Amino acid sequence: MLSIEGIIVNSEGQKRGRIEIDQKTGLIVKVTEPSGVADVILKDELIFPGFVDLHVHARECADHSQDYKEDFKTAGQAAINGGVVAFMEMPNNPTPPIDDKSYAEKKELTQKCPIEVVLYAGIGENTQPLQKLASYKVFMGPSVGDLFFHSLSELEKVLVQYHGRSVSFHCEDPKILEDNKERVTHGERRPPEAEISAIDFALQMIKKYNLQGKICHCSTKEGLEKIKNAKKRGINVVAEVSPHHLYFDSEMLTENNQKFIQINPPLRTREDRNYLIKALLEGTIDFIATDHAPHTEDEKLKGTSGTPQLDTYGPFVTWLIKEHNFTPADILRVSSYNPGNFINQFTEGKYGKIEEGYVGSLTILDLNKPIMITKDELKTKCGWSAFEGITFPGRVTMTIIKGKVYAKQNE
Repeated sequence: MLSIEGIIVNSEGQKRGRIEIDQKTGLIVKVTEPSGVADVILKDELIFPGFVDLHVHARECADHSQDYKEDFKTAGQAAINGGVVAFMEMPNNPTPPIDDKSYAEKKELTQKCPIEVVLYAGIGENTQPLQKLASYKVFMGPSVGDLFFHSLSELEKVLVQYHGRSVSFHCEDPKILEDNKERVTHGERRPPEAEISAIDFALQMIKKYNLQGKICHCSTKEGLEKIKNAKKRGINVVAEVSPHHLYFDSEMLTENNQKFIQINPPLRTREDRNYLIKALLEGTIDFIATDHAPHTEDEKLKGTSGTPQLDTYGPFVTWLIKEHNFTPADILRVSSYNPGNFINQFTEGKYGKIEEGYVGSLTILDLNKPIMITKDELKTKCGWSAFEGITFPGRVTMTIIKGKVYAKQNE
């Protein structure tokens, strides 16, 4: 049994309490008033239900051709370093999980990960739903990998079969991408119109086929306004935002950093970025999801899109608290409770609350110990971060996975 006392964050705020976790089952067995006697006693640190990341590219698949960037073991280590206790993993692999056999083969690989991993199944031009309950991911246009569609009409022909399923959309209109592929900059090649048009289409598909829809890594004000209006009309849609779209914008691009913060969709204007922060705070956006996408530094210099984000999740959310007036309860909502409710559809354990019967995985933050991100702070195999040299106002001091205490970040 592990006992821990400190300031527990819940939806109403925070207060001191005691948590007992059965280390055999990994579940919380009791939450009570503090007694002053425990295995771990914290002073000013905040105890959150463990952060859950709904958008991770761990790279490993059956052919192991991308293991040099990341694998399930190192992705798990990076997650723990950043206070993430479970994640959902994307299917755009060289050997994608698109049927029951390939899904099971990839699921077996996740067993080496020190935290729980739930896989998305991929939707491609000739796929069908799995026999088992699963969440699905569709790449509406080309990104990284070969699992994508060349037209929205092709996509609809396949989506007919996924009626009522959970489907997450990477929203970039393939025709607009094709029309702009010869433009000079990455942002011009993947313009805001590509995302806005694709969100429009995704919302139509969600309504038409009764999907449980999720829009991934939103980056535009106009796209989010469409999602906000769709929610008001009762369309079953939720939305993600990634840390890089909240922290960086196109006005911050320089000759030195532009290749390392190249992502799909690209960074947008400062107006877009400020709107994303507001939409996250107000609840239009439901989740912070990292879109952790590890590539080597050499690959980044050659123009590959994606940035590693798992190591920096916890420090990043302290920036939202200190610089953008998020309360700890706001962070709980977008990092623990909402993503916990989403992943709980596909797991046996329950994430997102500190309550009896929930998984005993916790994220402990100290808002008063700044941390500068350096290479030696990172656990991701690719070994770099877009946040290197940046000092966040707080840090992860401890991550607990099903009653097991993991190391603190260096002071």
